[in-house]
Amino acid sequence: MAIEQWKHDMVHAMTPFKLITWPIGVWPLQVYNIYSLLRCALATFCASLIVILPSMELYMGCTDIEENIDCLTLICCGLLGVLKTTWFRIYANSLIINYNSALNDYLTIDNIKERDIMRKHSFVGRILCLSLLVFTYFSCLIYGVTPFLNYNQDNFINITNEDTVSKYAIPSRCALEYFNFPTSLYKISCLIEAVILIIAATTNLGNDALFLNITLHVCGQVNILRLHFMNFDVTSPRIYDRFNVLIQRHCYLIMLVRELADLISFVLLIELFIISILICIMGFQVILALTVNDIVMIGKSLMTLSAFLIQLTLYSFIGNYLKSEMEEIGISIYQSAWYSFPRKLARNVIFILMQTKSPVALQAGNFIVVNLSTYVSILKTSFSYLSVLRIMLEV
Repeated sequence: MAIEQWKHDMVHAMTPFKLITWPIGVWPLQVYNIYSLLRCALATFCASLIVILPSMELYMGCTDIEENIDCLTLICCGLLGVLKTTWFRIYANSLIINYNSALNDYLTIDNIKERDIMRKHSFVGRILCLSLLVFTYFSCLIYGVTPFLNYNQDNFINITNEDTVSKYAIPSRCALEYFNFPTSLYKISCLIEAVILIIAATTNLGNDALFLNITLHVCGQVNILRLHFMNFDVTSPRIYDRFNVLIQRHCYLIMLVRELADLISFVLLIELFIISILICIMGFQVILALTVNDIVMIGKSLMTLSAFLIQLTLYSFIGNYLKSEMEEIGISIYQSAWYSFPRKLARNVIFILMQTKSPVALQAGNFIVVNLSTYVSILKTSFSYLSVLRIMLEV
């Protein structure tokens, strides 16, 4: 019965993320062979295409102002997708260690209360990450379906090149002409570009979902450890052995968090930089669209802006939650019956309290702590910049 319960919990917690990341070759519990490498290479190639094709459009001068912003957005998303996929593949050991630890955690659940804590964190991870992916896939679907809805075979030959640009899911008219791609395969090229958009979005946000899911799981394990410290029974025998087990568990969780923090540090630095710039650019596009009453541009800009804000919010919220959970271990020990500990054991409590004063946290470039304070600072700076631009437009 316990094994069946463990299997059900594992399916509930990890199957959605396996379905998302296995096709792009970064699922930590997969067999790392030539086939997974080919999947990873294909996903990286697709993400590279949404960098190369819009870059060629910009270089050839085939886009207007609105399409320039679309190209810039796609280039940034493609760069993030390539970076995360290659980074998570090269440094896969950090994710493998954490996901194997999660497997062992589900296998060794002690009681119903701990199981509920793990399921709660698993549920929150599924809702937060999958909601972001559903929103992103919906946006990709809109971009992919729009060319088919606007397509008219009778008028296609007579329209100008400038009118054709917006009909592709990815701005790529000049690039396709440069590679002598036949215009008779217009529908096929649009379908291929829609698939490329979905794969590229998975390389970007699918990797985010994979990372944030395991981070929330570690937060749940820290929460369980806090309960063990708080409810530590000083009257039971073998007090030293039982407390040493908790200390070893604390050290092990710190090691897991450090693996995750080291893995994501450089990626977060690039991502915060790109998202901060894109928030300003997309916000400025919304201001321009409101000025000219362009409903289509307003809708596209708000949809893209919302995706970036949700992505930034998830990292900030989960990073803040992880930091607070690591800090509150010291509070949990203080709330226990530490005054009844033997003197030798009380010394260990002091060292734990000292360690919780500088907890391990998610950092961008090992110097910017990713939490709600950083999130608010980025938003304040971005909106201040947009306010200045709005005033300049009114003048």
